[in-house]
Amino acid sequence: MKKQAIKPARYFSNQTLADARQRGDQLADVCIQSVFEQVGITGLRTFFQWLVKEDFDWKSQLDFVQKYFQDNAVFPSFYQEKQFQRGLDFAQKHQADIALMLGCLSLPYCYAGADGAKVLWMSERIGKDTQKRLEETGNFVFGVLNPKQWKSSEAGIPIAMLRILKVRLMHASIRFFTLYHQAWDTKALGFPVNQEDMAGTNLAFSYIVIVGMRKNNLSISDENAENYLHTWNTINALMGVEIELLPQNLREAFVLAKAIAKRQFRTSEEGINLTKALLKVLERFIDNPLLKPIPSAFMRHLLGKEVADLLQIPNNPLEERLVPFIPVKAVFGV
Repeated sequence: MKKQAIKPARYFSNQTLADARQRGDQLADVCIQSVFEQVGITGLRTFFQWLVKEDFDWKSQLDFVQKYFQDNAVFPSFYQEKQFQRGLDFAQKHQADIALMLGCLSLPYCYAGADGAKVLWMSERIGKDTQKRLEETGNFVFGVLNPKQWKSSEAGIPIAMLRILKVRLMHASIRFFTLYHQAWDTKALGFPVNQEDMAGTNLAFSYIVIVGMRKNNLSISDENAENYLHTWNTINALMGVEIELLPQNLREAFVLAKAIAKRQFRTSEEGINLTKALLKVLERFIDNPLLKPIPSAFMRHLLGKEVADLLQIPNNPLEERLVPFIPVKAVFGV
């Protein structure tokens, strides 16, 4: 049997990632600044409400917003159609597992990044209406991973692509609102929703999902894993993440994830509060009161003790030992 060659991986230096924290997404930021200049802060809030809705009528928006959608509904240079489609097929096959990883791994993984968690908490949308925000995230994830939404369109642009481009503007709006309303230390914390945080979020929804599925005893081939990674890299390039911060293979994803975690993972009040709010929502999906500790035990199982402890996820030793043998999907009803 021919031995598989080890794929090369770029090194992401501390300086590279520190510089990335000082960059937002100029293209989307310019669009949001233009909206503000034309309709003011009240009009921008109204526009933001459109961004979070399941409404894809981009032709009814301001002229320069329409131009933003027209100009950016283009696949990135590295896009490979077959690999992208295979990634979508993989996601369709594993929808229930991905949904489980989304709530119990991807989101708390993001909350472990202390500086990025500050923006999420300050926006108040997650802390005050966690279940709605979780539903919005699920709608986005399974919308952009749905092959049908890449074929159906609104005024010539695939629905999935419109979802992505709307979230890109949503991120730019959050950057704008955070800097406009809050005392935000850009030098210390970086831009709100900066390139390092967006690169980390890409990993949380792609590579980290694969890691979690494997930890949950699912056999995932490297080929399927890299197809899924390519699909999310394509999505996040459309969402404004710089190509240089998108991992080209699983080994590189591992290197980048470790580099970002080393820089950003630490205990924060915001991360703890976000995780508590998430756990409360997940526990609502479980009818049997005896099984209420399962979400926290499953989170600890997937995240590992170190990350779980910094988020102060409740420690249930008995449940943790039983988690590998419990049909967790059935407990959540997925």
